[in-house]
Amino acid sequence: MARGLVALTRGDPSGIGPELALKAWAATHADATAPAFFVIADADHLSGLARHFGLNVPVEPAEPREAAAIFARALPVVGPAHAVVGALGSPDLADAAATIASIEAGVRFVHAGMADALVTNPIAKEVLQRAGFAHPGHTEFLGELAARLYGGKVRPVMLLWSPWLAVVPATIHVPLAKVPMLVTQDLLVETGAIVDADFKRRFGLATPRLVFTGLNPHAGEAGHIGLEEIEIIAPAVAALRKAGIDARGPYPADTLFHAAAREKYDVAICMYHDQALIPIKTLAFDSAVNTTLGLPFVRTSPDHGTAFDIAAGGKADPASLIAALRLAAKLAKPKT
Repeated sequence: MARGLVALTRGDPSGIGPELALKAWAATHADATAPAFFVIADADHLSGLARHFGLNVPVEPAEPREAAAIFARALPVVGPAHAVVGALGSPDLADAAATIASIEAGVRFVHAGMADALVTNPIAKEVLQRAGFAHPGHTEFLGELAARLYGGKVRPVMLLWSPWLAVVPATIHVPLAKVPMLVTQDLLVETGAIVDADFKRRFGLATPRLVFTGLNPHAGEAGHIGLEEIEIIAPAVAALRKAGIDARGPYPADTLFHAAAREKYDVAICMYHDQALIPIKTLAFDSAVNTTLGLPFVRTSPDHGTAFDIAAGGKADPASLIAALRLAAKLAKPKT
């Protein structure tokens, strides 16, 4: 596995994930600097989509141990086969179980040493939840799977990474009204420690520079627009600094993401989902990568959704998936 081998989940088969997998293989199979990957999906479905979209992508059923050798000539697809019910752009609840099974299989393959890292194609959380999926999203489900297979306490942390900006939302898929209750000193200290540890372990930074946003406008204006910065965020930053972590803040979020500010830190820890995702999706919509820190394995994902509205048109851009595959292989390599 000299070029690396990544397990790629199918995502929702009615979305753009399968199309992206086909296009990612077409763009990288002849590039020795790109990792090899296999898709956990239905081979007949992918072959049919390749014909539908006019893509010259041969698809070959395989076992994980065969995938690296196959990759140069064909897209390896690891079963078992699950016939897809939903049409492109029209997800079907009948496909939910196989989508979930694809994620579970990917984690098992990485745990067993059959792949170096996991990349997940986009899922439709609302569709899965109507089928009984009990998790807010990928991140939380992967935490449960990691605890089940690897044992011990697992606290997954969402990182959105690009060459220009890296951000972590301290709270993720929760209503905005609940954020002030969920932002606690313990949460921020734990998040900061996980970010620091994984930026050292995975990204190879000796001393990662962490900055924290405020929760309120202007970081609370010394208490005039809220006390969370004084009572919660600043003490969390102080505790991290006492532990030897280069943490700073809280800073006003509206002045933290311009070019000059970004040069002064490696990752920004934000208080809620949109505070983190709006700036990175503005700067790097097609190349940002969703990465889960705090896991005993490497997991990345393209930083976009299922895009049902364009799934039948063959116009999906594989750039974010290719970036996710490359980053996953890079993070999985031991740091010297």
